[in-house]
Parts: sequence; structure tokens; C-alpha cells
Amino acid sequence: MSVRDSHSVKESASTEASPPGPVSLTMDPHVSPEDYAKAREQGRVARVSFSFGDKAGVAPDSDIREFLKQEHFFISRYDDVIAALLDSRISSDPRTAMTPEQQKKLPQVPEELRPLSRSLLSLDPPDHTRLRKLIQPSFTPRAMEALRSRIQRIAEDLVDAAERAAAERGETGPERHMDLIAEFAYPLPVKVISDMLGIPPEDRDMVKGWTENLIRNNNGRGMMEPENRAKMREFTDYLRRLFAARRKQPADDMISQLLRIEEDGDKLNEDETLSTVFILYLAGHVTTVNLIGNGVFALLHHPDQLAKFKADPGLVKGMVEETLRYWGPVDFISRRIAKEDMELAGTHFPKGEPMMFGLASANRDPQRFSHPDDFDITRPDADKHVAFGKGIHICIGAPLARMEGQIAFETLFRRLPELRLAVPDDEVRWSNSFLRGLAKLPVLF
Repeated sequence: MSVRDSHSVKESASTEASPPGPVSLTMDPHVSPEDYAKAREQGRVARVSFSFGDKAGVAPDSDIREFLKQEHFFISRYDDVIAALLDSRISSDPRTAMTPEQQKKLPQVPEELRPLSRSLLSLDPPDHTRLRKLIQPSFTPRAMEALRSRIQRIAEDLVDAAERAAAERGETGPERHMDLIAEFAYPLPVKVISDMLGIPPEDRDMVKGWTENLIRNNNGRGMMEPENRAKMREFTDYLRRLFAARRKQPADDMISQLLRIEEDGDKLNEDETLSTVFILYLAGHVTTVNLIGNGVFALLHHPDQLAKFKADPGLVKGMVEETLRYWGPVDFISRRIAKEDMELAGTHFPKGEPMMFGLASANRDPQRFSHPDDFDITRPDADKHVAFGKGIHICIGAPLARMEGQIAFETLFRRLPELRLAVPDDEVRWSNSFLRGLAKLPVLF
């Protein structure tokens, strides 16, 4: 998708003159809060381009890299990001700005990739409304609360396993070692979402391999490689077989629910069910891994906040919300399109103009949050963050992620009160992906 020349967007007369040039947001591996501050200072709609440091880990020829290197119009301030996310004139479907003739010229999507191309994330109403209405009942706070005891058991089991592994190595407290990501933050949400969906335990390593390949290569050209298309075909074939088995013998799991849900005669078709399972599995664990890892690192990085939390574990809800605000798992939303000529944030956007919304930037906006660069688990308005988005595309799994985070933090610091970093702060490795998370978090306990 091409980005229009910078002169195609003109600020209205009521705002300051257009800034002289784009701000460079450096991904190394993530954009820094200081860079986002520069974008906010440039204006309500900043012009930005992305550069890539040595740690960014983005393939030189990937579609997403080429896309982000171009100049974009970036909405960076809190109030404007909220307004944009709630604006029905903005589309998640790039085809919105295309004529029927242009849409006909689009390359045909391979069959194995078709479910990915038409998911909840990339649909507008009425298709989005229809799918979300069918799926939403599985993710109400009440439905999530029914899972609490199961999630608690998984968290306790993972701590037990870490203690056993340390004992087998001859380690004793408080000098036992653990990679918190690999041994706790990753397996907890994977086990939870696998249980919810009904992925048989014996198949989970296989599904894990397919989904990790999908995350690594979901950048346009990467997924078109024959090897990756073959892996995607294996994944879809596996799920189709699982669907067939659940139709014959339904179980008490979400896949069985998706196959039988019906409202006003409407049901999900096969591709829609595949797409939904992909999104639920990926979104159901990747962002929660980052929430848990980021939150533990933030606490260990801020001893005063750690002391507060240990003294009052009841602060856990605020701990989760402040982590989402301070180091949320998603930095920005890209590839949104103006469906019509429109005014937003004091700027005129012609129909078809691409936009980007800075979630991490909005969450550090000093006009909304006092001392935004401070990590404060008692912050009274931390839950006003936009880490899960807003509007019709707000994260459907937000209630689940919040509960998993609360259980994870409470369990870890209750069971392992001596938990601390095993390496200096500056040696902790952030993952090189477009989601903000840690590759490893070595700790002692």
C-alpha cells in the first residue's frame, strides 16, 4: 500500500503550520518513550517515518519494513487517539479506499491464507458486527471469572515445576534460577487458551510450532513463501479435522461453542471459524505473555513499587493496569484508512489516506497522565489507558488478559518472595518483534 505525498494532508487554518519534516521513530527493537514525545511535540498529527536499529530484527525485504520506512501521518496524543479509535469514518479494511476495478486487480489470496485475510481485525461493520456478536458471549467478564480457579491451578503448577527444576539442578533458595518468560509467562496463557479452545494436550507442541511460524512471518511476503504456505496449510488442515471431530462429538470447549453458536439463523462458516480460532489463539497468549513479563520486569526495576506490592497484594488490579499503560504489549495501530474526506485532530484527511495511532504514545501523554514516565501501581487513573484499543475493535480478550495478569503477579510474589533479577537491568533482552515484550527475563528466587 502506498502512502500519499505529504502535501495530500493539510492542517486546517485553526491549527499551527505543518511541521518541516518527519520525526524518525527508531525501532531498536522498540520505539522509545522519548521518540514518542518528539512525535507529540510536533503536532496533533505528526509526520513520522520508522528506522530500524541493529536490534529491530525485521527482515530487510519484509513488506512491513518497507511500509514503515515510508512517511506516515501519526496520531500521537491521547484525546486524538481515542477520537480516532471511535470514529466510524476510519476503516480497518485497506480495500475500502479502492474502486471496484482496483479491487478486482488485487492478487488472489491463496486458499490456505484466506482465513487470515478476512478476520475480526481487518473487517468493518456490518461483517465485523456480525462476527463479534457471535463470538462475544464467550469472553464476557462472567465467562472469564468461571475460569479463575483453573488459571490459578495452572499458575501454581508452573511455580511448582520451576522449583522442581531448580532442585534437580541442585539449586536452593534464594539462589535458584529461572527464565521467567520460558518457564512461566509463556506457558501460562498458552495452557489457558489451549484449554479454552479444546486443543488436545498431545497436539499442543505441534500447534505451538505452527503459530510461532505464523507470528514470525505474518508480514506479507513472508507468508507467501512456499515453506510457510505449507505450514499454514498443515495448520488449517489440522483445525478442519478437529472441527469435524467436534461436530461429531462436541466437548465443553470454545471450538465446540463456535461450531454450534447461532443467532437469528446466523452461524459462522468454515473460513470464519478458522479465522476466529487463529485470532483467539494468537491474541489469547502473545499479548498476555508480554503483560506478565513486562509487569514483573517493571516491578523488579522499581524497588519502591515492589515494596508497595509486597506490603499490599490487593494492589494487583492497579499493578495490571499500570503495566498496560507503562509498557503495554502493542505500541501502535497501523493501516487504518479514511473512508471519506474527513477532519480529525485539526487535520484534513482525503479519502484513502492511511493513518497510524500511537497507543504507547497516548499512554505517556502528559496532558492525560501526571508524570507519565513514572511507574506507579497506585496511579488512580491507570485504567484509562488505551493498551487494548477502543471502540468496535477493542481487544475481545481483555477481561481474560486482565485476570491472567492479576493471578500471575499475585502467585509469583506470594510463592517466590525473594524473586529478583539475575542480571543487571541493561542486560535484560527485549524481543525483536512489533509487540513490546521480553525475549528472556532471567530471575533468581
